Amino acid sequence: MKKDIVTIGFMLFALFFGAGNLIYPPALGIESGSSYWAAIAGFVMTGVGLPILAIAAVSFVKNDARELADQVHPLFGLIFTSLVYLAIGPFFGIPRAAAVAFEMAIEPFTSAAALLLFLFTTIFFVLVYFVSLNPSKIVDRIGQFLTPVLLMAIVILCIGGFLLLDGATEEPGGNYMTAPFFTGFVEGYLTMDAIASLAFGIIVINAFKDRGVSTHQKLVKSTLKAGLVTGIGLTAVYTSIGWIGTKMADVGSFSNGGGILSAAADAIFGSSGAVILGVIIALACFTTSVGLVVACGQFFHKITGISYHWIIALVTIASYLIANQGLNTIVSVSVPVLTFIYPIAIVLIILTFLHRVFGGSRLVYRGAILMTAAVALYDGLAEFGIDMPAVTSVMEHLPFFSIGLGWLVPAIVGGLAGYFLKGRPAASYSR
Repeated sequence: MKKDIVTIGFMLFALFFGAGNLIYPPALGIESGSSYWAAIAGFVMTGVGLPILAIAAVSFVKNDARELADQVHPLFGLIFTSLVYLAIGPFFGIPRAAAVAFEMAIEPFTSAAALLLFLFTTIFFVLVYFVSLNPSKIVDRIGQFLTPVLLMAIVILCIGGFLLLDGATEEPGGNYMTAPFFTGFVEGYLTMDAIASLAFGIIVINAFKDRGVSTHQKLVKSTLKAGLVTGIGLTAVYTSIGWIGTKMADVGSFSNGGGILSAAADAIFGSSGAVILGVIIALACFTTSVGLVVACGQFFHKITGISYHWIIALVTIASYLIANQGLNTIVSVSVPVLTFIYPIAIVLIILTFLHRVFGGSRLVYRGAILMTAAVALYDGLAEFGIDMPAVTSVMEHLPFFSIGLGWLVPAIVGGLAGYFLKGRPAASYSR
């Protein structure tokens, strides 16, 4: 059983570790400078801790993330969970992974970008589809084979950085000067992994069930242990590649973490550094895409009854078509939608752990989610570029609004209002 926990933990690491996770820590490192350790501690709190809590929250219920959202209302559970799966699946998450893999692993070596994007995504999604065909094999294929290769490439890059990079650490910039921990905390929240974990939870649970874990208590414990393995791996990698960023401040200016890593790989290994980084990016994006395709297939098969194989074919084709629109187009549309979804997902996760405290009252769920959704909807529309000066003048008075957490206090107020109104308990699930 210990081997299964480690293998599933490795699989979960690979599913979480997409290209975005590789890019954020170096940017944090170069911006936080001498305040790096406080900043990365905050980043790990939300970039690692929150997704692992979300996986644990899904393990508390009998089926999948929909059961968490059903505590608000069954119709809300169906609509919101479907939106989550579509957003991190075929609409945004999977196409973005493929586009990032192309831009960082292939595009630097060629000038024929448009044609090669088509060829690359064709091969990429054919492989994703075939690996996703048999969900019961995903643990073996990713946990035992792909993750070790991914980890080895990351270790090579990090060891080279520790030994060969000797740039001076500079003074922190921006908000890292005054509040490095909380600035890193918000950056970790923006990785969006908590949403992905709602989808990946069903894969982890099914993987343990396939290995004979039948009782609910053992399932929760096994999931938490696998999450600990994943958390240790993610923390080690984030800390290492973030530290590389601190050593790159005197090399030049960079527009994003990808540029920092590319420059670091070149400084450490010369021309072969681009190959090593390309392997890391391609594997990270591939494993994440497979996990998202499988999760979408299992979820939509359950709620529609349509064949799993047909669903993953549709998810793969849709992802393929959207990926060929290019990374900038995907990101410009996805950010507003994810800005709306993410706070609601966080509040649902927190309420799951507080379920017994307030007796599972539906009014607590509804009050907290309603207030959260109101602010999140404004944030999402603002990201789309919709100007709402009257609403903005009100929203700007919310605590933490300036750092993207304007929904926090309204969520607490809504939950407390529901608690004091003493609504009837929601359908309880075993803990």
